[in-house]
This record gives sequence, structure tokens and C-alpha cells, in this order.
Amino acid sequence: MLQVGTKAPAFELPDQNGKMHKLSDYRGKKVILYFYPKDNTSGCTKQACGFSDRYPQFQEKGAEVLGISKDSVASHKKFEEKQNLGFTILSDEELAAIQAYDVWHKKKMAGREYMGVVRTTYLIDEEGVIIRANDKVKAAEDPENMLKELS
Repeated sequence: MLQVGTKAPAFELPDQNGKMHKLSDYRGKKVILYFYPKDNTSGCTKQACGFSDRYPQFQEKGAEVLGISKDSVASHKKFEEKQNLGFTILSDEELAAIQAYDVWHKKKMAGREYMGVVRTTYLIDEEGVIIRANDKVKAAEDPENMLKELS
């Protein structure tokens, strides 16, 4: 996980519609950048729906929400449509941003080890500096906790 006070690494990734987004596009706004393991899984769906439900409140506070996983643009599009998501999710199949933000780690499940995305949320200020970093994210609570961080 990157440390608070670190300049957020630049990235350019496609969203669920194939439109390219750069972190620099959001200069002047706070950005909630959250990394999640997989579209349409239980925890990831709770987290995404929580951010979507609160998205107008994030916008009122001058913040943008961006979700990133290694799923494809097509997978993201299906996830967005199925869950009626109202914010941008970015595809990082090459793991460029995932590795730059230090969220690609060895994980264990059911006794087997594998590499995967550690659910992590960063709050980036208007100048592109990380001001909050959390890698102990509880998916269902993350959106509300991040909203409180903006208060």
C-alpha cells in the first residue's frame, strides 16, 4: 500500500464504456480511488452499490469515485448494467495501476496461494497527493466510511 503524503501515480485506463481516463483529468477534485478483486462477487457488489447509492453525496462534496479491477471493459459494462452503477469503473487488465498503487499481492483462500488484488481505498486530494490509505477495507462499510472522511 502506498503511504499518505505520496504523490498518487499517474494512470490512463479505459472505463466500462471504453472511454480513457487519466488521474490528471480529475485535478482540482478529490478522488476516491478504490481497488477491488472482481466484478459481480458478493463483497465487490456491496462495495460498488454502496458507492453508487452515495455517489450524489460524493459529488456534492467535490469528490469523484473511481473503481479499478483487472476485469475487462466488457465485464465492467455487464457489472454496471446489472447493478445500475452510477460512477466510473476502470479496467486494468495489464495491472499497470494495480501494481503502481501496490495492491497486487499474494493471497490465500481455501489453503491455496495466488496473486490478486487486495481491496484497498485511497483518498487523493485536489493536487494529486494521497491523503488517506486503507488496505483493511470492509466492502460493505467502505462507501460510508469514505463519505465521512470528506466531511
